[in-house]
Amino acid sequence: MLRRDKHNYYLDIAETVLERGTCMRRNYGSIIVKNDEIISTGYTGSPRGRKNCIDLKYCIREKNNIPRGTHYELCRSVHSEANAIISASRKDMIGSTLYLVGKNAKDGTLVEDANSCSMCKRLIINAGIENVVIRKTKDEYRVINVQDWIDNDDSLNAEMGY
Repeated sequence: MLRRDKHNYYLDIAETVLERGTCMRRNYGSIIVKNDEIISTGYTGSPRGRKNCIDLKYCIREKNNIPRGTHYELCRSVHSEANAIISASRKDMIGSTLYLVGKNAKDGTLVEDANSCSMCKRLIINAGIENVVIRKTKDEYRVINVQDWIDNDDSLNAEMGY
């Protein structure tokens, strides 16, 4: 039997975390790891004490046909990356890796070309996270060096319409 590589091991855990998500469109799971220790986890869901979309039985963004990647300010949910960052100390996150997996809520397929939104990218940069590993398929992933987001600041501004 082949031993699971570390990146896929942590991505498998992030995929399990996303099962707690409450979004009706896409659920993401994130874990932050440093020195082979899981520092925190996060999934997509409404702020504590507020009703979740699955409980309300509607998604305001879906109801208004808002395309993926736009108008996140209308969404009730806090993204998985933000929830993981909120739950950790910055000193523990410096030099860490964030593992991210996204699935479509309706059919359970992996989100094609999953990536952090521009707001979460800014949080990841400020948290001191060094790399983001994103699941592409059950065994494939891509590794993003966060320094690339910093070095390509103009592309982040273009994403945001600046």
